[in-house]
Amino acid sequence: MSSLALILENYLKRTNTFIRFLLVGAVNTLAGLSIIFILLNLIGMSYWTATFIGNSIGAAISYYLNRTFTFQSKASIQKSAVRFISVILFSYFLSYAISDLAAESMQDFHLLGYELSRVELAVFMGAAIYTITNYFGQKYFVFK
Repeated sequence: MSSLALILENYLKRTNTFIRFLLVGAVNTLAGLSIIFILLNLIGMSYWTATFIGNSIGAAISYYLNRTFTFQSKASIQKSAVRFISVILFSYFLSYAISDLAAESMQDFHLLGYELSRVELAVFMGAAIYTITNYFGQKYFVFK
């Protein structure tokens, strides 16, 4: 293993779990989106099939990396996998229900010459709520 890889591995072991969780999120998002675009554009699959497969593979990567790298969990795979799916679904529905309600009372927002609609703001709010609830659910319920 190269010295750069050893330095990076040593550094990441000392980072807090939230930073590792965000890194895993970036990896699984990149993998899932790559698979979706390959299935859509190279294989010619339908949108729904491609996104289901890509998001499922991204979720599997997320589960594996969060279990081994982020939280270094010894929880049983059977129990933690069911909890993982439950937390993802809970986080999704909670975050987007809250952000959908908030979108009704928000105003459009201008940022660096770009106008963000209240729907776009709600998407960002939903993503933030999803990330935070998903992190705490995985840390204290799935991989404890």
